[in-house]
Amino acid sequence: MLLKNQHQALKYDTGSGELKNWQITETYFDPETLGKVEAVFSLGNGYMGLRSATEERYAREVRGNFIAGTFNKFLGDKEVTELPNAADMTEMSFTLNGDTFQLTDGEILHFDRTLNLKDATLSRTVHWRSPSDDEYKLIFTRFVSLANKHIIAQKVAITPLSRNLTLKLHSGINGQMTNTGTQHFKEGVLRLYDQKIMKLEAHTTESNIDFAHFSRHAFTLENSVITPKNTIFMDRRKIFTTFEPETIQQNETITIEKISGVYTSRDKDWKDADQALAIFAMTPNYDSLFKAHRKAWQTTVWEQYPIQIEGVDFDQLAIRFAIYHLTGMTPAHDNRMNIGAKGLSGEGYKGHAFWDTEIFVLPFFTTSNPKIARQLLEYRSLSIPGAVRKARDNNYEGAMFPWESAWLEDGEVTPVWGAADIITGEPTKIWSGFIEQHITADIAFAVWQYYQFTGDQDFMEKHGYELLFATAVFWQSRLEKKDDRYEITGVVGPDEYKEHVDNNAFTNYMAHWNLEKAIQYYDLLQQENPELLASLSAKWDLQSNYQKWREKAAKLYLPQPNAALVIPQDDTYLSKKIIDLTPYKEASQVGALFLDYNLDQVNDMQITKQADVMILLYLLENEFSPEVKQANWDYYEPKTLHDSSLSRATHSILASDLGDKDLAYSMFEKASRIDLGQNMKSSDAGIHSASIGGIWQVVVNGFGGVRMLDGRLYVHPHLPEKWTELQFPIYWKGARLHMKITHDMIEITNTSNKDVEFVLNGTEIVVLADSTFTTN
Repeated sequence: MLLKNQHQALKYDTGSGELKNWQITETYFDPETLGKVEAVFSLGNGYMGLRSATEERYAREVRGNFIAGTFNKFLGDKEVTELPNAADMTEMSFTLNGDTFQLTDGEILHFDRTLNLKDATLSRTVHWRSPSDDEYKLIFTRFVSLANKHIIAQKVAITPLSRNLTLKLHSGINGQMTNTGTQHFKEGVLRLYDQKIMKLEAHTTESNIDFAHFSRHAFTLENSVITPKNTIFMDRRKIFTTFEPETIQQNETITIEKISGVYTSRDKDWKDADQALAIFAMTPNYDSLFKAHRKAWQTTVWEQYPIQIEGVDFDQLAIRFAIYHLTGMTPAHDNRMNIGAKGLSGEGYKGHAFWDTEIFVLPFFTTSNPKIARQLLEYRSLSIPGAVRKARDNNYEGAMFPWESAWLEDGEVTPVWGAADIITGEPTKIWSGFIEQHITADIAFAVWQYYQFTGDQDFMEKHGYELLFATAVFWQSRLEKKDDRYEITGVVGPDEYKEHVDNNAFTNYMAHWNLEKAIQYYDLLQQENPELLASLSAKWDLQSNYQKWREKAAKLYLPQPNAALVIPQDDTYLSKKIIDLTPYKEASQVGALFLDYNLDQVNDMQITKQADVMILLYLLENEFSPEVKQANWDYYEPKTLHDSSLSRATHSILASDLGDKDLAYSMFEKASRIDLGQNMKSSDAGIHSASIGGIWQVVVNGFGGVRMLDGRLYVHPHLPEKWTELQFPIYWKGARLHMKITHDMIEITNTSNKDVEFVLNGTEIVVLADSTFTTN
């Protein structure tokens, strides 16, 4: 028997006092919807991400532990590199008086599972009646340490309520994990050290990365340390120990600690597995680890990003949820790594990085933690060789960045084939890796945006200028001459429901922007740093390319608003068939359209997957009038299915710009519930990184009204009617500003030692160093 509340699987108000708006609780156990909570409640520290599968195993579970940057390619012609599912160190099976603890057996008298965002811990409390009619209370807690990036810590407390307990625990390290069937690891060494520490070594099949996994256990009975008898078990890529303590008396509690660690040869401080063992052996107990972990979250996360929303409790929880996952998914420890579209919470998109990082996630770090933003952009700089190879393979010049990226040298890793075509029954070809090319300009835009916010000249000299120039070299080689102008044909824009289109507005405008910025900084370096320019010129033939940039940028076709002020999404979009999208917009299933049509049919209809022209109006907002923005919203939004998780955030921000507070808030509500909401199938393959970043952008860039235009800071808040107050920090040119916004006033505190100039609601103001500015 299962406990079910059919109205609400997740509760958002279980936290009280200091934990108010910090907790999300699963209210009943449903073996059919395990994937949602495994992903949404996943734990991570940027080095690793752990899906929150239960200790005991179930048929529909998808266990996962993903170590950032450890990509491997299965040795097959049709495979691409992916983040391998590392050995599972969380599995524990319990036999209680002869009955195996399983929530699908017996009766659940109480169940709750809670993600505590403040402490980044997962806890589960179960009151269970076994098939033998015995009752037990079990409390599970775990965390992935932010203070020690290699460590997973678990604690289980078991109390027999009906009679004395004979317990058998089977626990260890399971290296038989796969990525939906693909095995990425070769057999390694299995060993038990000092009857305490289990070790499993593994090696990836193609990338030759060494993994070393360790686990150890400790037992206390009513606060007294005990040492149960144990038996070791080894199998292929698997090492387990069976523990059998003495009888536990009724109403007494036995507590089990399991501390596990993973280390890889991708670690910058890696020497060998023996060194990793020595480090792990010094790892303290659960309580000491937790104390350091909790302090790390408090000082490096919650004090760094103190965003407060008054008025709607769920919204405060949602922004904390976003910051929690932004922290857990981001490899802040290593600039050779980036953020996957599913973070480190699942196998979706194989751990690959897309434009999600630069356009949707990076702005959070650029304005809140510039050091991490710089490292994420350094990843793109370090991966230029792969981008050059892709350009060369496609007969272009410069750096043509992959649509999907993995390890630095991997280049393009987008799979070629995808889901089945509903009409033909054949696999659908994925064209993004071939012709979705706007990502090259998106990366250049993120470089420029970072530079404008931070003034980081050192970054520009080491990485930024080269990224702007190398991408512009690609675009000048990509443009096609047609009569007296240049065009970009045969592409996929942000709207992936339109393939092989000519002159996608977003792509053309962003390419033009990229060329213009390269010209601008070439001229600047010629005056201010000719030595650096000479060095980059020798590498990228800039003298020749500079002339091409000027000539081609001036003649690049930029689709203009028509008589109705609508910018054509591409050359043929406005002439395509229009159908009623109401049933598909209201469907709970993403992609419901493809139950009736295939991609070729959709390609011939005025149907947009996600923000396309709309995101152009957001990124290059000062190039378009309010009237053009409104006209394009009115035209395109009814034709947009928002089948991409990153779509509604963009629309929410634009709705704020257009003065429609209710619509902006409605879009925000839907965006914030993509992962966090009650749809228990929304996140099986992992959380949606771009949507998570988009939640922050809506709060700060939309409702907070923070923008950077032409290198200047602008603040024009649009506080939702339901909110009474919004507070958040931003960094501008090294200064930290704390914004406090209500419906009646704006208070801006400058905590730095230098004055800050910006435009507030159309008026230029200066906030003096170490002072507070308040409007009346």
